[in-house]
Amino acid sequence: MELFIKLSQFLLSLSLLIILHELGHFIPAKLFKTRVEKFYLFFDVKYSLLKKKIGETEYGIGWLPLGGYVKISGMIDESMDKEQMALPPQPWEFRSKPAWQRLIIMLGGVTVNFILAFVIYIGMAFTYGDTYIAMEDLQDGLLIENPVLDKIGIKTGDKILAVDGEKIAKFDTDIIMKVILAKKVLIERNGAEATVTMPKDLVDQLSKVEKGSLISIRMPFVIGAVAAESRNTALQPKDLILSLNGQKIKYFDEAKTILEANKSKSIAAVVLRDQKEVPVSLQINAEGKLGVQLGGLGMDSLEKLGYYKIRKQEFTFFEAIPVGIEKGKDQLIGYGKQLKMIFNPDTGAYKQVGGFKAIFDIFPSTWSWEVFWRLTALLSIMLGVMNLLPIPALDGGHVMFLLYEIVSGKKPSDKFLENAQMVGFVLLISLLLFANGNDIYKAIIGK
Repeated sequence: MELFIKLSQFLLSLSLLIILHELGHFIPAKLFKTRVEKFYLFFDVKYSLLKKKIGETEYGIGWLPLGGYVKISGMIDESMDKEQMALPPQPWEFRSKPAWQRLIIMLGGVTVNFILAFVIYIGMAFTYGDTYIAMEDLQDGLLIENPVLDKIGIKTGDKILAVDGEKIAKFDTDIIMKVILAKKVLIERNGAEATVTMPKDLVDQLSKVEKGSLISIRMPFVIGAVAAESRNTALQPKDLILSLNGQKIKYFDEAKTILEANKSKSIAAVVLRDQKEVPVSLQINAEGKLGVQLGGLGMDSLEKLGYYKIRKQEFTFFEAIPVGIEKGKDQLIGYGKQLKMIFNPDTGAYKQVGGFKAIFDIFPSTWSWEVFWRLTALLSIMLGVMNLLPIPALDGGHVMFLLYEIVSGKKPSDKFLENAQMVGFVLLISLLLFANGNDIYKAIIGK
């Protein structure tokens, strides 16, 4: 069932983005009276799952879910329809339209991608508001679970005050990517501020250690379940451990140190159960564990217990507009920085480029419309930016040649465009194989 939910979200998001992207080409083409021969979700190599011709356009769904396309008459694209291009130009063909109209048609897809992302962020701000923990309210700092960050100088208990001069006012899901992409991180430790210089190859270093959440809020030690083979039958689900071996603990990361130091020993402990403090005796095994599964507390419970102050900000529709635009701008800038890292061999970030499995894996195994729309907005920005890259066979490649034509007044020959399209196609296939090959390699080695 979990696989079905992930797959449903993945296909729904992908289909929505492809259809709207292609509509971005389709609508201006129609407005400029350019014939559109095909409009397809997914590729119909050899055959299609569904198809129906309405007017001059065949609409359909292909069987290969690697994207989608609109086939515009008189345009050198992935169809490489040389027979049509050998005939005299017709007034309804793409090649017969003024360069400015062709430019608008080619920019339509990425324009829709960017507009969609900003509309989603505005809608999310209006619908869900903003729930967060202010950085100033993290009295005991953050939990740093990765040894790479710990080694370079960002440790558990630190607060992150700024990234490359940008103040970090609240803890949210974006903070991890901001730190990974940063050159300088300003932290506060025990009331003193310090600047940490981030290594160029941080992404590569992170890829070589066991995966997990890099930065998160510190959580209490709550019992989720007691294993059948555990000797600690005195523990019950939902118990919150307050002290171990006479030492008060507030967070699970503090408990780990005490357990490690008392392997194979019996120690006294105090748990909070039904709002009462209950003394228990615990047996620690040879691995420094209690034989329990960790449980979790909701944000409301954490607030009631005095761990965190949860802030909730709601927006009217008009207030949500600038909030959503700012969120979209941040995501756009952030993805641009990621691409810059990928194309810089020194960072080693190219080793972490993923394909369809990587995209599939970001969707959760439980359905959440809030998460779905957040991921769809992010993917829309990624699709828009990637399509703008000046690579022949991508929208950005067509735009590059059209801009050359507008500036120089000279149109590249059909033969040149055909060759460029073929080079771009080979490059795209190579990138596709590399990205999905990375997925396979990481699956094999378990990283």
